[in-house]
Amino acid sequence: MSQNDVDILLVEDNQEDAELTVHALRRGNLANTLLHVRDGEEALEFLFCAGAFVHRSFEHPPKLILLDLKLPKVDGTEVLKRVKGDARTCTIPVVMMTSSREERDLLRSYNLGANSYIQKPVDFQRFLETVKTVGLYWLVINQPPVIAAQKARGQASS
Repeated sequence: MSQNDVDILLVEDNQEDAELTVHALRRGNLANTLLHVRDGEEALEFLFCAGAFVHRSFEHPPKLILLDLKLPKVDGTEVLKRVKGDARTCTIPVVMMTSSREERDLLRSYNLGANSYIQKPVDFQRFLETVKTVGLYWLVINQPPVIAAQKARGQASS
């Protein structure tokens, strides 16, 4: 898989949660083009074609970002703020997946432009079903705007 073939960007520092997420997406045949990064800084480098991802093209943004809230280096709300604040990335659906039950985290995420906020179920089977359903919705059922890809191409060439 090349850096330009990523459909799902999974930003998760907890290895166990990441493995469960990948497992659930594989069960739904949705994990073929998934990239897992472990902190917010690495996510931003991927999304904005910097650092180790400098050769990646803005013309191929991920179709979905699964973003944990509490991350090392750069937290999930800062990643969300940067994604939704940039014309090249603002239409990428961002699903906050967190164990936080705090109302302020939920409100802040939506105020910053999150497309969905999901509290990670503690139950293994519910976790698998939740992730599979999220993947199916955002990758298969949801219709993204065509303009987003054109806008990204236009800004990248500017």
